[in-house]
Amino acid sequence: MTLNWTVEVLNATVEKELDALPADMRARFAHIGELIAEFGLNRVGMPHVRHLTGPLWEMRLRGRDGISRALYVAVQDRRVVVVRVFVKKTQSTPRREIDLALRRAREVLT
Repeated sequence: MTLNWTVEVLNATVEKELDALPADMRARFAHIGELIAEFGLNRVGMPHVRHLTGPLWEMRLRGRDGISRALYVAVQDRRVVVVRVFVKKTQSTPRREIDLALRRAREVLT
């Protein structure tokens, strides 16, 4: 028997960040979440997800209005916890976004 993965958001703040995205980016987030749930995190890679640093990974969301990212960590029991969602305005992911995501991730990693 295989256990499916679940994708969840850390808290109401992250839920609001996700809700603030345009509809096509939210749909992309839902699609990537479904891929992770169905196939497992270890079988979903580029262009959908990419490792950033340490325990932090990103879901890569593209829409008509640009690019956004959902930063997440994988925790016990096959759970993916999204800790930060933001619209990306630069080529690389800003350090302050990574630092914020790592601070939030401590809630589920410790």
